[in-house]
Amino acid sequence: MLPFTTDQFLANLAAYNQAFWPVQLAALGLGGCAVVLLLLRPGMADRLITFILAAMWLWTGIAYHWLYFSRINQAAVSFGALFVAQAALLAHVGIRKQLRFGRGFGPAVGVGIAFVGYAIVLYPLIGTWTGHAYPRTPAFGVTPCPVTIFTFGLLLLAKQPPPRPLLVVPLIWSLIGGSAAFLLGVPQDWLLLASGVIAVPLIVLGDRRHARAPSAEKPA
Repeated sequence: MLPFTTDQFLANLAAYNQAFWPVQLAALGLGGCAVVLLLLRPGMADRLITFILAAMWLWTGIAYHWLYFSRINQAAVSFGALFVAQAALLAHVGIRKQLRFGRGFGPAVGVGIAFVGYAIVLYPLIGTWTGHAYPRTPAFGVTPCPVTIFTFGLLLLAKQPPPRPLLVVPLIWSLIGGSAAFLLGVPQDWLLLASGVIAVPLIVLGDRRHARAPSAEKPA
């Protein structure tokens, strides 16, 4: 049983969106920049994309979880800590250039593109179509669920498998936040619930194939 009602959740979400407008537009712009960087591949693309993700996780942890969601759910204090930790980990990975992005082929790439497009475009549209119009809907880049889907999408588009610790918090939130699809009637979160189950195995399998590649290339 949730410690808040659906109406309380939506009212809290609306108050959050209204208080921080137009940060949502800035977040949408950052998401668009990440996609452009992924396509054009300038020299700083990998680091900039990683820092964009870090900024989204940091903002969501502090502004959404700690300042607003904690008003109706005490567990949001812990959720915010997880999001801030994910932001710190992304920043660390970005500084060390441990995450490289690039276009390619295969199931993981296709799923990654689908997740990115869903988080930016379809997620808000589905919310509007099903009666959760702005501001009573999670906005891209500044609320946990679309941030998580977007992150999984970009991690699936990494040239090399991302560091495993980067998968932990998004996987946890895909299960916790995805429960909103059932408990709060948020249909756009159906994909969130499935995103971790789909993305993590694809990334882990890619990691194993990458690990076997050098030995496969050695002459017999």
